[in-house]
Amino acid sequence: MRNSYLLILAFPLAVGAQWNKHVIVESPGMINSAVAADWNGDGRMDVIASLDDKVILFEGPEWGAHTLHVFGSGQSRNKPRSACIHSCLMDVDGDGDQDFIGSNNTVFWLECPAKRLGGPWKYRTVDDEILGTHCLITADVNQDGQIDLIANSGRTAEKTSIPNSLTWLQVPQNPHSAECWIRHVFARGDAPGASHYTGFGDVNGDGRPDISCAAKGGDAFPGGEWFAWWEQPKDPTQAWEKHLLAVNQPGATNIMPADLDGDGHTDYFATRGHGQGVLWFKGPKFVQIEIDPEIIFPHSLDLGDLDNDGDLDAVTSSKDPVDVTAWYENNGKGKFTRRVIAAKQGSYDTRAIDMDGDGDKDILIAGHTSNNVVWLENPLNNQER
Repeated sequence: MRNSYLLILAFPLAVGAQWNKHVIVESPGMINSAVAADWNGDGRMDVIASLDDKVILFEGPEWGAHTLHVFGSGQSRNKPRSACIHSCLMDVDGDGDQDFIGSNNTVFWLECPAKRLGGPWKYRTVDDEILGTHCLITADVNQDGQIDLIANSGRTAEKTSIPNSLTWLQVPQNPHSAECWIRHVFARGDAPGASHYTGFGDVNGDGRPDISCAAKGGDAFPGGEWFAWWEQPKDPTQAWEKHLLAVNQPGATNIMPADLDGDGHTDYFATRGHGQGVLWFKGPKFVQIEIDPEIIFPHSLDLGDLDNDGDLDAVTSSKDPVDVTAWYENNGKGKFTRRVIAAKQGSYDTRAIDMDGDGDKDILIAGHTSNNVVWLENPLNNQER
């Protein structure tokens, strides 16, 4: 392991190195989210995405399709769309495999069976009252050793009884028979303007993790155009205190916490995915610093060490195939350099994950209006030595 680490340091990711695109699936309709894991135990990544009224597992590396669920009437009181707006993975029932959680007007989960590729996965409701759930992430919110689900409810009072809110949901004692999960609304009516993606981490150093979010705003979504974080109280089931980071941020969508400059303080990396620009907030005072004001619609975001140099970089992509997919190389002190790795590839969801098992992070993209799922191969460990 030590020799491998030294080898990577000796051959850093070359500027301009080509990231090869691998197509997993193309579709006539939108694909908004994709997740990856090794479900069949063969040591290779598989991918789950929802498209064409289905949730489908694509078995890597040839990407053979296995339909896990077909959306239809009678599954929820809410009419499903043709595809989930977002998704994540969680071992809901504690049996050691990754179950699928999706948001398609209803937040639901699909139970991974023992015979994982042998047929449909059982559909169960997580929550059908929250609506406009644009983001699903998992974390141990109340630090009880159990993973929870964080989900926004971004619709107005005309659509839902829990409008303009943020929630965290506990897995019930028996998730196989429960009608819904245990919902805690920690920002009730406190996240207006079409809330988008959330981030999780202890921002103020009190030992309790906090949650961040952004809202795009615009004429149709009054009260938005902000980045903010909510401070967890001693009792996480009660209301959390909102701290605005910035207002007048048209199209604000993504915000993720991390120590980006190595000074021991939590910072935030953010994008305006329905607008323009990539930026970060330097903690502890959260000074706003523009990184790339030119990129259009950077709707997806993930953080990861893409060049294996020990610090966190970022990757984002335009939501429509009108601009670029780019990663932002961190020099370890919060100075970011834009590196374009693809053009005209839309994305609603981008994940930094090792897709080919070679020890570096690749980029998994759900193509939204590109109507595809692709992964971009990190050239770090394929460079000539």
